[in-house]
Amino acid sequence: MDVVVVGAGVAGLACARALVDGGARVRVLERGRVPGGRLASKRYDGRYADMGAAYLVADDPGFTAQVASWQTRGLIRPWTDTLRVYPGGAPTTGPVRWAAPGGLRSLAADLADGLDVRCSQPVDRLPADADAVVLAVPGPQALRLDPPPAIAAAARAQVWHPVIAAVLRYPTREWDDLPGAFVNDHPVLATVCDDGDRRGDGAPVLVAHSTAALAARHLDDPGAAGPVLAAAVGELLGLSAPPVVDVHRWTYAQPDEATDARYAVDGDVWLCGDAFGRPRVQTAWLSGRAVAHALLG
Repeated sequence: MDVVVVGAGVAGLACARALVDGGARVRVLERGRVPGGRLASKRYDGRYADMGAAYLVADDPGFTAQVASWQTRGLIRPWTDTLRVYPGGAPTTGPVRWAAPGGLRSLAADLADGLDVRCSQPVDRLPADADAVVLAVPGPQALRLDPPPAIAAAARAQVWHPVIAAVLRYPTREWDDLPGAFVNDHPVLATVCDDGDRRGDGAPVLVAHSTAALAARHLDDPGAAGPVLAAAVGELLGLSAPPVVDVHRWTYAQPDEATDARYAVDGDVWLCGDAFGRPRVQTAWLSGRAVAHALLG
């Protein structure tokens, strides 16, 4: 069986890995320069900062086993079960959040190892030279490929929100034990994470994610949102030194939580990703694996 997977994010890589393990021949086409999708890490001054997904949560047995494999090989570590909530800054506890010392994209690189992943390969139509095509992309991007009716309907049902991520590099660490925070009812800030704490190297780097409303206003000029986010973080945490600011625009950052279906299918075309369930890295991994298992039959 020959399969083309469009998209080398977590869903696409998990699908391709399971298909190859099951004996299928798989090509993964990725429009970006590197695999990973929203498992995104970028190098600044010799270290990587995570500017996409903030962390992983694992409570499914299959994904927990994957996380355990990464932990055994030193790719991931338990980070924290406590985050702050603003206004007020009170701590809230929850599940263990996992972080990657080498940046979360290192996990995507691990999934991609040994696969036929072809980067810088934009796709403008459904590939016709395969027994099956798996669209591991957000619904709005899948619609650009004129997919069959059931896939188009599932893609249109997805609701996505944009985010602008700001990597804030400070001269010193002025803040106390953070390690991250949810910011409620704020006009521009949604979350702030201490990247030095989650990566374990103590670097004076914070990563802020915007509200969808701020991102929507700045999609055409994301750089203009950087000073706004830096000022908001400084005010929130009482910081005096100005940071060096870099931003990244995520047009399709977070989907609304959807049904319990793991994927959509119409003939030999499949659609998967974290829009099929609670929007998490785990959901994307499970969705891609579910498609692979269905194809392998």
